[in-house]
Amino acid sequence: MSKVWFITGVSRGFGREWALAALERGDRVAGTARELNAVADLVAEYPETFLPLRLEVTDRAADFAAVRQAADHFGRLDIVVNNAGYGQFGMIEELTEQEFRDQLETNVFGAMWVTQAALPILREQGSGHILQVSSIGGISAFQNLGAYHASKWALEGFSQSLAQEIAPFGIHVTLIEPGGFDTDWAGPSSRHATPNPAYDGARAARAAQRSAVRRGEPTATRDAVLAVVDAEQPPLRIFLGEIPLAIATADYEARLENWRAWQPVSVAAQGN
Repeated sequence: MSKVWFITGVSRGFGREWALAALERGDRVAGTARELNAVADLVAEYPETFLPLRLEVTDRAADFAAVRQAADHFGRLDIVVNNAGYGQFGMIEELTEQEFRDQLETNVFGAMWVTQAALPILREQGSGHILQVSSIGGISAFQNLGAYHASKWALEGFSQSLAQEIAPFGIHVTLIEPGGFDTDWAGPSSRHATPNPAYDGARAARAAQRSAVRRGEPTATRDAVLAVVDAEQPPLRIFLGEIPLAIATADYEARLENWRAWQPVSVAAQGN
């Protein structure tokens, strides 16, 4: 049987690639975008199986309405993909309160509202799969992206709790954690704080590191995501790309070394 997908942010990047992968194999997709003219080609090519929905994910009421509309239109929901989001660049000292709040509103609360909207439908069905688009930046962190990391670490935390809460209802959760890919995440989709010259050297060094990394091809992620949603026991977390595992290994080994070195102090803090 074909599956029914609800995907936020299908106008570009991963959201568009995964919508196309689903549609091309005969699945049905409700896809959201801020402007529907960005998905006019999908409507023209898949008029019966693609439902375009205009949505700003920071609008909680609109999230609930869009999810309900998709379920009513197709009769069910099988896969919910929280993909909409952006990267906020800026050193912590440079970020304004509004920039930080806006990052959390989109990347955390947007995913939260869509997830909450879908859960009653999936529970009633006794099945479903929620894909949360996180990042290697959801488990590790780099300079100039503190607000982004805060949003993705929050997404990781609530999603791991969610996975435990809804497993008894037959619903799965998977955190998709891509490395660097050739999308416009760091381009037109990104936002940048006003730079403080004190950090110019660090910013240049980080930019050089990023430019040296080989970018993945977004179209190559299609088969990986289809494999995840078709698995009987999908993973809670999966990396996309070759770089994330090395980053995670080095980071977690360093954490363990640090925690072990300070374990005597940690134990003493417990008292008698």
